Amino acid sequence: MNREDRRTVSREYFSEDRLAEHHFRSFNNFLERGMQDVVTEKERIETDIGDKEGEEPVFVELGDVRIETPRVREADGSEELLFPQEARLRNITYAAPVFMEMSIVRGGDEEQEVVVDNTETKVGRMPIMVGSTKCNIAGLTDEELIDIGEDPVDPGGYFIVNGSERVLMTSEDLAPNKILAEYDSKYGDEIQVAKTFSQRRGYRALVLCERNREGLLEVSFPSVSGSVEFVTLVRALGLESDEEIVHRVSDDPEIVKFMLENLEEASVQTEEEAIETLGKRVASGQGKNYQLKRANYVIDRYLLPHLHEDGIEEEAVRINKAYYLCRMAEACFELALDRRESDDKDHYANKRLKVSGDLMKDLFRTALNKLARDVKYQLERANMRNRQLTVSTVVRSDVLTERLEHPIATGNWVGGRSGVSQLVDRTDYMGVLSHLRRLRSPLSRSQPHFEARDLHATQWGRICPSETPEGPNCGLVKNFAQAMELSQNVEDEQSLKRELSSMGVDIFHTSTSTDDTDTRSPADD
Repeated sequence: MNREDRRTVSREYFSEDRLAEHHFRSFNNFLERGMQDVVTEKERIETDIGDKEGEEPVFVELGDVRIETPRVREADGSEELLFPQEARLRNITYAAPVFMEMSIVRGGDEEQEVVVDNTETKVGRMPIMVGSTKCNIAGLTDEELIDIGEDPVDPGGYFIVNGSERVLMTSEDLAPNKILAEYDSKYGDEIQVAKTFSQRRGYRALVLCERNREGLLEVSFPSVSGSVEFVTLVRALGLESDEEIVHRVSDDPEIVKFMLENLEEASVQTEEEAIETLGKRVASGQGKNYQLKRANYVIDRYLLPHLHEDGIEEEAVRINKAYYLCRMAEACFELALDRRESDDKDHYANKRLKVSGDLMKDLFRTALNKLARDVKYQLERANMRNRQLTVSTVVRSDVLTERLEHPIATGNWVGGRSGVSQLVDRTDYMGVLSHLRRLRSPLSRSQPHFEARDLHATQWGRICPSETPEGPNCGLVKNFAQAMELSQNVEDEQSLKRELSSMGVDIFHTSTSTDDTDTRSPADD
């Protein structure tokens, strides 16, 4: 291909505003599916009404969520369409009203439930990305854009909050729900660790399976101090017999020998004993009944939460968790026997990127929880004063709006992250494009992290090898390569499972996280 042909291909490739396309695709997917998914997860808002004797319980059912295009409310109460340039000049937020179906239901039993009020109400305002499907300038011609004061070559892909243009930085992170085996950096090759970042519905739990110096396996996970014996935990999950535990880990004679050492050292033999032992760890000093209840709650809630699926019985979920832990144990043993190499955290197959839509989904989930707490409080107060319970009086729209706008305006995101939202670099046109295609690592700038800052072979065609800042951010703040495209995760997970089952694949565990993206280059196609 000669130079002229390359120019023609390049001009065609970039003629469709592809440079910020990853932001548009992600945010549009959030508006179409992500918002409704979060509301469906929440399902209902419970209240304390009905705790008193003789009082009927009251709860709120959440239905469909709908978002309009950006509007501004004038001083006389009228609502007009809002365009980005007007939002910039008037120092207001380019946001659209969000409506949700809500039903206040009274009654404990399903047969006796009475809908007190059912209506679609405005729950708040959502900042809208300039150029997305819900933007008022989407689909306008160059002449129409010039007439309303917009720049036809402006790439979009950013938000306008209080008149300031803010771009959400693409965040790089380790892949969730994937087993990574490595040696413990503190102790060299003596200790092997298999870890997974189990993620579901915004909650992220680090689960570690560690083979210590004595060759014994220990598992650590959130809400349990220290670590738990591997055999104790899998027995608590329902795998009781020695034969089944060994078979589920591996049939390899070397690994079986390692597993027999673990079984000999095991302090419990039955599922009941295992749960009792775990209960003493998580609720020390409490009554036996409470200890058992707490132990069951901890392994159901905090251990490998990504294996939970709606409609699947708890026993089946626990067995899946036991199988998953056995796979982690096998990874540790394979590492100890040099059957596999340590996983490279800097390999791009082990990375995922969170783009605008994924970040907004996390934010919307937190904002909806805040709104739910406020609705619960308003309902209980209205009930205490014997007022009529109506949706319009218990929903305060500014609660959701404030929780959505403030993080974008300041950059302080949910989960304690800062610098997620930044002012768009308007030095020149190339500066804007560079900023929209930038990604940042969550690693600390003050630490050396030499390997994370190095150029990795798997970044070829994905990450620009030269565009990175000097100084402490070097190698941690990167930019996409020119022809890089982001691939979205599988949208219909159930159809994928059915397809795999029809091919004879036994599906023991699945990832329920669909909010991360992977990177690929046209060179991979």
